[in-house]
Amino acid sequence: MPDVVSEKSVLPAGGGAYTLPSLTLGIFLNDQPTHRISHGSSIAKHWPLSKHQGWLLPAGSEGYCEYDDDLEFATVSLNERLLEEFGFHDSAGFQAVVGDIDPLLVNLCLNADTFAQSGTLYRETMHRALAAQVVQMLKPAPPWHAGIEDHRLRKVLDYIHDNLGADLTLATMADLAAMSGTHFSKAFKKEVGLSPLQYVIAARLDLASVLLRTTQLSVAEVAWRAGYRDLSRFALHFKRKFNATPAAFRSS
Repeated sequence: MPDVVSEKSVLPAGGGAYTLPSLTLGIFLNDQPTHRISHGSSIAKHWPLSKHQGWLLPAGSEGYCEYDDDLEFATVSLNERLLEEFGFHDSAGFQAVVGDIDPLLVNLCLNADTFAQSGTLYRETMHRALAAQVVQMLKPAPPWHAGIEDHRLRKVLDYIHDNLGADLTLATMADLAAMSGTHFSKAFKKEVGLSPLQYVIAARLDLASVLLRTTQLSVAEVAWRAGYRDLSRFALHFKRKFNATPAAFRSS
């Protein structure tokens, strides 16, 4: 099988069984308010889907779908060896996704048939972009997303954890969330349970504790990588949280 197989189809109202040997993404090109689908041994469920919604199903999926209107849709199937390039090694083991699909992934799927008509370098580049986006959508959510429904705050939390060693400011975080500073601070504390500053300090100290236990970096280097430019402040915060100095924590 090629790395990527793409197809656009128009089917009359009705339905039928499906079998998908490879991980497959499907995007509806028209509204299907009466769409019903079963996956595996599950009973068919009424699952209305709108244009540009769809499904992402594991390799080996079987089931049945029904629709009362003519159906237009695009599908993209990805070979497991392509997904493995991005660290995804189980194209059959994830939970099926039905409904909203990442907008970038929708766009890549809808244009996948044009990639096959392009030069080799462009085609392979876009196929890998598509595979990378699928993996991004399916990878497990980081622990700091647990219990956080607001995607804007999830975006800020990702930013914090990706930049713990940098100068993190309230203004930057508020801008990232597209909120005023005051609104952001209130929303963050309500959802997370800590103020942005308290959360950043806790995350930096957790990172420092991991570095102390798993590396031979000096305490000063650990402090720097955890975002502290003042070693005495780092030591004060660390002892307050872990009831031990950084050096004592490392040797315990």
